Amino acid sequence: MVVNKRIETLDYLRGFALMGIILVNIIPLLSVKLHSSSTIDAVYWRFLYLFVEGRFYTIFTFLFGVGFYIFISRAEAKGRNGYVLFLRRIFALFIIGLFHVRFQPGEALTIYAICGLFILPFYKANKIVNLVFGTSMLIVMAIFSFKLFMVIPLMLLGIAAGQFHMFEQLAKNRNQIVIFTSIMLTLSIIGLFSQYQYAPVVFGNGSEANFQENQRFTRIGITIGPIVSALYVGLMIWLLQFTFVQKILSPLKSYGRMALTNYVSQTAIILLTGNVLHLFNNITYIQSLYLCLAILGFQLIFSLVWLHFFRFGPLEWIWRIVTYFEIPRLRK
Repeated sequence: MVVNKRIETLDYLRGFALMGIILVNIIPLLSVKLHSSSTIDAVYWRFLYLFVEGRFYTIFTFLFGVGFYIFISRAEAKGRNGYVLFLRRIFALFIIGLFHVRFQPGEALTIYAICGLFILPFYKANKIVNLVFGTSMLIVMAIFSFKLFMVIPLMLLGIAAGQFHMFEQLAKNRNQIVIFTSIMLTLSIIGLFSQYQYAPVVFGNGSEANFQENQRFTRIGITIGPIVSALYVGLMIWLLQFTFVQKILSPLKSYGRMALTNYVSQTAIILLTGNVLHLFNNITYIQSLYLCLAILGFQLIFSLVWLHFFRFGPLEWIWRIVTYFEIPRLRK
């Protein structure tokens, strides 16, 4: 493994995950109004909770585990203490998360930092053990719809993916990628069809029957979430094997390279826009989609321009300073 070579597929996947996360996070941030039945808002609400809710957060969590393994292994390959550097890294992440959670109660950074301590011993564990234990634990948590507790098994699977050097050998494993994606597609169709049967016509009308329907819909969504997420990852990896797709999606790579900056700034831009335009409790589901598309367009362009002149995103640069106790050169 080349010590300093970036794995660009991971940047694409991080950017892809961020594009889905904002669609969900904007709903509570702006207190988006509940929709009425037979409207475009109702259609978008079903789309959101079938194909987006919990799917992209799962990908982001898995990628944290992959990054965890790569970070420590590359640090040790350079003769540095990977454990010490990683502890500084998650400490900085926790501080950023503490600031962020004041504005985004559902934010993930503090959770990632805390869970990072729990998964630290698994870095040296056998890769088969991490794969089997992570998969088993994830299945149990998914069956019982323990969404929050899925974080650790997802990170363990990310560590296992790093140990198997999965993302360094994608070109050699195209057939396996196609087979994996096909299996996930089949399982996702079955799971989504089952979930759709319980999709409420009106969300949150206060009745007991509606509440039970919403509960079943949500529980099934959590259970099948990792499967749908795996389908998305498989499709993205397969598409990225084609050079023309890489070129078309190249802005996504820059977006993912600045994942920390873009994740935190999503919240800042949403809240700033909400205050300036008085959007709190005054915006519909479909209008939230339009706003997200505008924010994503701005962030994609900003990421491209920024990385044209600088080596790291703003928060990524600060993160490196705290991690390495040195100030890296920012400008290219």
